[in-house]
Amino acid sequence: MTDMLFGDDIIKILLVFLIGSAALIITQRSLTSLFSIYALQSGILAAIALVLFSREATLSLLLMALLTILSKVIIIPMFLRRLLAVMPIKRDLEFRYLTPIGSIMLSAALFFVVYTAFNVFSASLSVGPLFLLGAVIGVSLALMGMLVVMSRRKVVTKIIGYLTMENGVLLFSLFIAEMPFIIEVLIVVDLLMIIVLSTVLAFGIDSSVEAFHKRLSQLGLESED
Repeated sequence: MTDMLFGDDIIKILLVFLIGSAALIITQRSLTSLFSIYALQSGILAAIALVLFSREATLSLLLMALLTILSKVIIIPMFLRRLLAVMPIKRDLEFRYLTPIGSIMLSAALFFVVYTAFNVFSASLSVGPLFLLGAVIGVSLALMGMLVVMSRRKVVTKIIGYLTMENGVLLFSLFIAEMPFIIEVLIVVDLLMIIVLSTVLAFGIDSSVEAFHKRLSQLGLESED
């Protein structure tokens, strides 16, 4: 019983760090720091899966943790850093629609809305307080990743936003849904998608979306209206 309560406390601390990492991604301008924070966020997600595995001894949790470490903590950040080495820019200073402070305030509001909504339906979900908190932070993390996609202009930063959204979906699955092996497979598919996407878009990955579309038009790769 004591070990379970200790495990709950560890998970709660990790969840706080997880939501904090998303807030840093929203406000961070340095691409090197963005990649490092994403790797840290993924490492925290893997640590949560390992703590849950120590309690439940479910093999899928262990597989999820190992695949997350391999793909999201090691390979994807390493691949993105190699791209950064050949990019002419090292910082993403351009924001649109929302400022960093505005994004943080909206994230806090979204977290409150998600928490309230889950509390309303908590009885029908039949889950404990810890699993409810994990699900709330999972959905909030996905929404914060969406804010990164919406508020940043550089393609490379938007990729981090999409990856943060996926981390949120995986966290939600850890606490609410059964963890089928397809979730782990999706991590590998995500890795392949990022590698292919980055390879295809490498010539314009330092651009904003508008500039990237212009480059595609110049190369005749974008369909004309």
